[in-house]
Amino acid sequence: MTPLEFGLIAAMSTAAGFIGALLGLGGGIIIVPGLTLLFAQDMKTAIAASLVSVIATSSSAATVYVQENLTNIRLGMLLEIATTVGALVGGAVAIYVNNRYLYLLFAAVMLYAAWTMIRHRDTKKKTGDSEESTNNRLNGEYVDPITGHTVAYTVKAVPVGMVGSLGAGIMSGLLGVGGGIVKVPLMNTAMKVPIRAAIATSNFMIGVTAASGALVFWMDGKVDPVVTAPCVIGVLLGARLGTIAAGKLRTRMLKLAFAVFVLITAYQMVIHGLRGL
Repeated sequence: MTPLEFGLIAAMSTAAGFIGALLGLGGGIIIVPGLTLLFAQDMKTAIAASLVSVIATSSSAATVYVQENLTNIRLGMLLEIATTVGALVGGAVAIYVNNRYLYLLFAAVMLYAAWTMIRHRDTKKKTGDSEESTNNRLNGEYVDPITGHTVAYTVKAVPVGMVGSLGAGIMSGLLGVGGGIVKVPLMNTAMKVPIRAAIATSNFMIGVTAASGALVFWMDGKVDPVVTAPCVIGVLLGARLGTIAAGKLRTRMLKLAFAVFVLITAYQMVIHGLRGL
């Protein structure tokens, strides 16, 4: 790898870490297609590098979100039980799956990401809502950094969240993404967790999820240090910047722009996958 390629991969990963930390996605959705389409890396090598990078994203972003009390640690630890099991299964299966099918599956996941980004509306707990729930230990509150208001919420549909987290883990191990692309909309739409708390909790979880999948790839010799190093360096910087921006920016326009990027990349991945059929 030339110094120029190293720098370009690091720059791409900085953008991935920024968006990943800001939206709770981990950055793998940018790193995997970036490495395969722009730098001609093997799909499994790209997934392995992405998983290691997601660990770095989580480590950098989660510390800030926990300090700001945005992270629902109890909820994150509960959902991570199912997610970790799924990640181990996904990582084991990915080794034996043909690359072209991974391209097509990744494209499908990216289309889902674009759809959720565009249609998302935050959920708010109504004043006076005193619903008693067996999940009240999972409920939380935080101070919105934009409005300064205290936001309290009740966590619902925990069984649905567990099943969805299992699927997110499988997808993480298969595709090298942190699973946040499923967990953020899952927590926000099904479990009624506000978007800021969902993003922060996702960042808390994705590192453990990615570590489970990365372990399988490492044992199979798919982790290439030369490719992984610039990815990790970039996402560490990007994730730190993303957490700073998250407290100052409204994410609606960024989500729409990201959705357009996702649609374009998904199209490229479909074409790449269909060439092998």
